[in-house]
Amino acid sequence: MEETKTFFLNGEEYFSDKIINLLDIVSYFNYNSSLLVLEYNNFICPKKEWDNIFIDNKDNIEIVTIVGGG
Repeated sequence: MEETKTFFLNGEEYFSDKIINLLDIVSYFNYNSSLLVLEYNNFICPKKEWDNIFIDNKDNIEIVTIVGGG
């Protein structure tokens, strides 16, 4: 049985008892991955690493979406 982990996404607290990675989070919340920047524990995380970084207890994730305009 997996331990429940607490993590923070854009300042909101979430809980998971599954093993999840950053790509899982982006997909679950239906973000358009081509239009965002992901910060993981205060470091900008390249897209090619998202499926290799697994969420641990007390991790902090910030997702910033890019919006065009004029």
